[in-house]
Amino acid sequence: MDNLFGNRLLSARKMAGLSLQDLADKLENVVTKQSLNKYELGKMKPDSELLIALSDALGVPVDYFYSTTGIEVELTGISYRKYSSKISKAEQASVEEKAKEHFQRYLELEDLFQFPEKPEYFTHDKLIQTAEDAEEAAKALRAEWKLGYDPIPDIVEMLEDKGYKVVEIDAPAGFDGMKAEVDGKKAIVLKKSWNKNEDVVRKRFTALHELAHHALKFSPELKEKEEENLCHVFACAVLYPEDMARKELHKDRFHFYEQELVLIKERWGISFPAVFNRAKKLGIINEYVYRRFNMVYRERKLHLNEPGRFMSKEKPVRFERLIYLGLSKDVISVNEAAFFAGVTVGEFRKQLQPMV
Repeated sequence: MDNLFGNRLLSARKMAGLSLQDLADKLENVVTKQSLNKYELGKMKPDSELLIALSDALGVPVDYFYSTTGIEVELTGISYRKYSSKISKAEQASVEEKAKEHFQRYLELEDLFQFPEKPEYFTHDKLIQTAEDAEEAAKALRAEWKLGYDPIPDIVEMLEDKGYKVVEIDAPAGFDGMKAEVDGKKAIVLKKSWNKNEDVVRKRFTALHELAHHALKFSPELKEKEEENLCHVFACAVLYPEDMARKELHKDRFHFYEQELVLIKERWGISFPAVFNRAKKLGIINEYVYRRFNMVYRERKLHLNEPGRFMSKEKPVRFERLIYLGLSKDVISVNEAAFFAGVTVGEFRKQLQPMV
C-alpha cells in the first residue's frame, strides 16, 4: 500500500505486454524509461497530465492506478495449452498478470459472501501413462459427475458449478488456455470471446484440456508433448463418449461426408479434427484415412471456418452474477461494483436496468 500507484502502474504495464522502453515510446518519449522506472518504484509521482496519458497508453481508467483489492494472490502450478506458435515471454507475462488481477477481484468479492459450499473437484488417482488410461479417466469423470452418455450442454458452466474458478481475458493469438491454482483454488483461464457467432467447440475442448491438467496424475517418464496428447485424449473422450462414438461412426466404412460431421458437431460440441482423432484412437479408422482427412481439411481451408455451430455460450458468468448479487444485497456499492467489473462507473451504470 506504501507504493500503490507504482505497483498498479507496473501491473498495467505487464498486462499491456510493454517494456519500460515500449511504454516510453508509446508516450512519444514525453517521459523517459528511467522516469517510468522511478514511478514504479515509488520514487516519483506523475502530474495529472501524464496520469491521463498513462491511462490512455495502457488502456485502463485513471481510477485503476489508485484502486486495489484488499488481498494479494499468486498463481501457482501454471501450465498452458498453446498453438504450435508459442507466445513470447512478454505475452506470457501479460496473460499471467491479467489473470492475477482478475482473480484478485474475484476472490475478494467472493470473500464478502462467505458461501458454505465446497468445490466438487474431479481427481483421478490412477497414474496416466497411455491413451487407454486417459480414456478410463474420462469415463470416471462422466460417472462421478453423473453425466451419463449425453452431450454436455455447456462445459464452462459445468466447471463453474463444480467449483472451478473460470475467467476469460484478452489474450494474444497464440494463447488458448491456462490452468493454475489461486489461493488453493483450482482455476482455468480462457481467451475472451468477442464474436457472438464464434465457434465455441475449441473453447470447450480447451477447458477440458486444462481440467485434465488439474485432475490427472501423469507418469514422470512422459515428455511434455506426450502429456499434452493425453490431455487431448481425455478432452475428446469427455466430449464424445466411447460407446456413442462407436455407435455413430461405425467401423469398416469407406467415406465420411461433411454434413455427417456437421450433425455430430452440432450434437456433441466437438470439432471435425477432434472427431477424426477420436475415431483413430478408437480404431474406427486407420492411419491412412486419418491423414487423408487432415489433408482435405486443410486443402478446403476448413480450419479457417469449419461448418456447423454448437449452440452454447461457453462463457464464465459466476463472477458477474456475484457482482449483481452484491448490489442486490447492498453488500457493495455501485462504485465498488464497477471496480470489480473492471469498468468505469459510467460504463457500469449503463448496464443497470432494475426490474424490482
